[in-house]
Parts: sequence; C-alpha cells; structure tokens
Amino acid sequence: MPYRILIRGIYSEMKKEILVGFVVGILGNALGVLLCVFIISSIKGETFSYTFQIYRDSQNLWMLLTLGALPNLATFFGFLKINRDYRARGVLLATFVTAIAAYLIYFL
Repeated sequence: MPYRILIRGIYSEMKKEILVGFVVGILGNALGVLLCVFIISSIKGETFSYTFQIYRDSQNLWMLLTLGALPNLATFFGFLKINRDYRARGVLLATFVTAIAAYLIYFL
C-alpha cells in the first residue's frame, strides 16, 4: 500500500514538471512571435501592428508561429543542461502543439 502512495506522488510531481515546461514553452513561443514581428517590422521600417496585419491578411500567420518556436530550442537544451528532463519534455510538447497549430492554419 505505501508503494502506491509513493508512485502517485512521483507521477503527480512528474505531471507538474511537464506542465511547467509546457507553460514555459508556450510563453517562449509567444515571446518568439512578438520578437519575430518586431525584427521584421524594424527591418522593413513599418509599424508592429501593420507588419502583423500584413501576415494575417496574406494568410501567412503560420510562418510567424513556426519562427516563434525557435526560442524553445534554447529553452529545451537549457532544461536538459540543468537536468530538468520533465520540464524539457513539456517544452517539447508545447513545440509539437505549436507545429500542429501551424499546420492546421496552413492547410485550413
């Protein structure tokens, strides 16, 4: 019986760490999208909102999502370096969700 309690505690801790990694991955992706739009708008000399609207109107929003996922690469390897494997799994899961969302936006 004590083993079941121990196993439940381990699984709940694992789920919590994966959830933390997932949230960090989603936030990193959102910041990556904002940074990408900011860089593109500063290169083209346009405003932030105009650049975002151009991508939205031309139905190329999926490009921003995929470029915004690049900071997750550094986050993933950062978590692996400090031995936070379950958080790295959460970041990987967030990247997969972003990729699926980008493909759905592209094909639909």
